[in-house]
Amino acid sequence: MLMHANDTNPFGADQLRASVRFPIRLPIRLKTEQGEVKGETENISASGLSFLVEGQLEENARIEFTIAMPGSVMGSQTDVNVHCIGRVVRCEGSEPLKHAAAVIDEYYFVP
Repeated sequence: MLMHANDTNPFGADQLRASVRFPIRLPIRLKTEQGEVKGETENISASGLSFLVEGQLEENARIEFTIAMPGSVMGSQTDVNVHCIGRVVRCEGSEPLKHAAAVIDEYYFVP
C-alpha cells in the first residue's frame, strides 16, 4: 500500500510538523544518489525523522530507506517493515556524526 505523507492531512504540509514523533533509536542505511550512508534515528513520525548520520547530506537530497518499526509503536505483535522515500531538510554539526532531518514524502509497508 503506497501512502503519501499528506494523504490524511487536509491542511497541507505545514501541519505535518505536528505529527506525533516517537523517540526511537534504530540503525538506518540511507540510499542517496551518492551511495549508501549509515546513521541512527533519533525520532520518527509518519511525516519525517531526525537522525544522526556519518558524513554530509545535501539539503533537498532524495533519500530512501527501509526501517523495521517496533511492533509496540505500530500496535502490532511483530515489527513492521516500512519503506520510505523522502528528502533531507537539514544536515548540520561536526564530524564524525551530524544531526540531520528529513521529510517523508511517501511510504509503504513491505513484508
